[in-house]
Amino acid sequence: MRVFAPRLESESVEPPVVLRRERRYRRLLALGDVTAATLSLLICVSLLGEGDRLRVGALAGIPLIVLITKVLGLYDRDELLLRKTTLEEVPFLFQLATLSALLLWLGQTVLVAGELGRDQVLGFWAALFVLLFVLRVVARSAARRVVPIERVLLIGDPEACERARDKIEASANVHAEVAAQIELRTALESSDAVAALAQVSAECEIHRVVVAPPSTDHGEVLDLIRAAKAVGLKVSVLPRMLEVVGSSVEFEDLDGVNVLAVRRFGLTRSSRLVKRVMDLGAGTLMWVLLLPVLLGISLAVKADSRGPLFFRQRRVGCGGEIFELLKFRTMVADAESQKADLQDLNEAEGLFKIADDPRITRVGRFLRRTSLDELPQLMNVLRGEMSLVGPRPLVLDEDERVEGWYRRRLDLTPGMTGRWQVLGSARVPLQEMVQLDYLYVANWSLWGDVKILLRTLPFVLGRRGL
Repeated sequence: MRVFAPRLESESVEPPVVLRRERRYRRLLALGDVTAATLSLLICVSLLGEGDRLRVGALAGIPLIVLITKVLGLYDRDELLLRKTTLEEVPFLFQLATLSALLLWLGQTVLVAGELGRDQVLGFWAALFVLLFVLRVVARSAARRVVPIERVLLIGDPEACERARDKIEASANVHAEVAAQIELRTALESSDAVAALAQVSAECEIHRVVVAPPSTDHGEVLDLIRAAKAVGLKVSVLPRMLEVVGSSVEFEDLDGVNVLAVRRFGLTRSSRLVKRVMDLGAGTLMWVLLLPVLLGISLAVKADSRGPLFFRQRRVGCGGEIFELLKFRTMVADAESQKADLQDLNEAEGLFKIADDPRITRVGRFLRRTSLDELPQLMNVLRGEMSLVGPRPLVLDEDERVEGWYRRRLDLTPGMTGRWQVLGSARVPLQEMVQLDYLYVANWSLWGDVKILLRTLPFVLGRRGL
């Protein structure tokens, strides 16, 4: 086994273009945070107050917001990540807004001429939380438009590198491109990894290395990562272990030895209860709010073509139980009998999907584009057959293709939406879909469900349901 020993004299700083990109991200985010804090103070004092005004000391509170944000690490995350999103920061932004509101209440004699009421403090907290999120989204969007695209070097097995390439190129939130690709064996055979990586980095203008190792305990791979860091490159790793344990792990320092604690698979009884309460509460609210829409769609479906209002299909639910999934009918009445004649037009791997399916009605095409045909599944949710978020409910013949550990995806109730929906259900192969479902069960959290619901909304509004 070849052992790399990167020389100290070979170490270098990051390329200037990378440093400039990181500075622009940080400065735009800081500008957004300062603007959010300033507007929130004005809303609190000028709009919600009667005769209150800001003191000069309030100007000192604005940099304090930036300092707290820096301590929380919200200016340093983007340089580590390929996919830079604000939604992941929401818990930290909630903490920041809460702490800032507390400091405003405690220090109001220094910051405000007057006495702040409860409504003013709550208004400041709500405004700051919302504005921090919105302006950070705007700042990252602006940064992606002005900074140069991140150039990536893939190192690993060809199959793993191709998967990584597809994800990088397909993701709307990843401002990067694959500039070069090297097989892992080739990289490990180099006698001087630092010099070799420095040469490739200079020739291809590489900013980040993405390593796709066959395992996570390979000493040579660790040396390869150290060599990439010595050259001044960003490093991202696709460890195979996370395909099993997911991201819901805890790191523990056991007297100098790092230990990875893996949570149990599946949900506890209390977690299942919390998930069910959210389904009932949010599902009932959605049903009431969307009732006029449901009635309008019902009339349009019946007027457009003959046949039943709902399409009913047997799906495999929690624990392998069979249930009838409901949708608004979007096809002609005899669509199932025509399926066999259209197999040659199937565009999905393991699933039956045709982009321009000739069986779809005029109203049905609109309902599919907007995903409104899925709304009757709220009845499945209220009956306990489905959840708002969960694994994809498969038809019987698709479920028969799922084998081994991936059948544990059935430990949870299937969902109206899930990670597969956000990625584009028609474009995700069956094997990858069941892997996503397995990891969803392994890493379930209530906040995770909320994030998926929030990400589903722009997906539906973007009419990417097909």
